[in-house]
Amino acid sequence: MSTNAVTNRLDAARRIAVLAGELANSYFQKFDTLTIDRKGHQDLVSEGDKQVELLVRKEIAVAFPDDSIVGEEHAPVAGTSGYTWVIDPIDGTKPFIYGVPLFGTLVGIEFEGRMVAGVCRLPALNEVVYAAEGDGAWWQIGDAEPTKAVASTETDITQARLMFTEPTSDFRVGRAEVLQNFLQHVRIARGWGDCYGHMLVATGRADIALDPQMSPWDIAALIPIVREAGGSCTDWTGSESVTTGDGVSVAPGLKATVLQMLEDAPPIKGD
Repeated sequence: MSTNAVTNRLDAARRIAVLAGELANSYFQKFDTLTIDRKGHQDLVSEGDKQVELLVRKEIAVAFPDDSIVGEEHAPVAGTSGYTWVIDPIDGTKPFIYGVPLFGTLVGIEFEGRMVAGVCRLPALNEVVYAAEGDGAWWQIGDAEPTKAVASTETDITQARLMFTEPTSDFRVGRAEVLQNFLQHVRIARGWGDCYGHMLVATGRADIALDPQMSPWDIAALIPIVREAGGSCTDWTGSESVTTGDGVSVAPGLKATVLQMLEDAPPIKGD
């Protein structure tokens, strides 16, 4: 893996994320015309999700035709370069379809099993956080100059700011008591979840973001961003895995405490 190869892909990912965000915004708050389907009892997908992913895939294929592509809404594409792009076109589909601006486009870049770069663009907020391994994490709002994204220095769990996504998910997978335990320890908790909650951790505006269920495309882009900001984004065992099925982003001074609290967490139902 060369530094230039990663940087070139990150630059492309940032450009593509802008295009994806513009397309996502064109569907946002179109309550009368937005087509919405169910993928399961809880999961929803909109026409915006599908079309944004197709745009991202097309741009990647043109720029890096030898790279693999994995996304939430369409079939994987095999490549030969060793690089894999992991896409979530609209992370936070429920906020998106209900007109809440806390959704994001996630583009993660993996090289031989390690997440090496990521972009999280929040189109409705005109905000982006991105990182490449060894180059730090960067946060940009609108046309302002990017600034370093830095995780908080909090070390006391009783002063921590916790973000969570959807308590119904915790109940559904048998992990409600885990969230309840955290709620009894932290100073403040808010349901500003999905990728937005994790970006709050990366930019020092929150200390913990906890998710009992995460697919590879949900977490892949977040891992290098939070890592480069000085924090960690891992599964509940502390591993930088995109396939384990859960995730937590945490400020460095709270990592040991948070992982200890998760150590005895019950398994997802069916495991």
